[in-house]
Amino acid sequence: MKKFVCDTCGYIYDPEKGDPDNNIAPGTAFEDIPEDWVCPLCGVGKDDFSPVEDD
Repeated sequence: MKKFVCDTCGYIYDPEKGDPDNNIAPGTAFEDIPEDWVCPLCGVGKDDFSPVEDD
């Protein structure tokens, strides 16, 4: 599963960790997060995230 980075603040959503503070269970793919989820650091929506390119 791909990681996604917030274009605004640089927060990285890691599907292996999820976002437990916002009820996103570990193992949840970015595509499966509800559309109303927002970045836990800066509050922007999913549209402001980009896939992290593998090195």
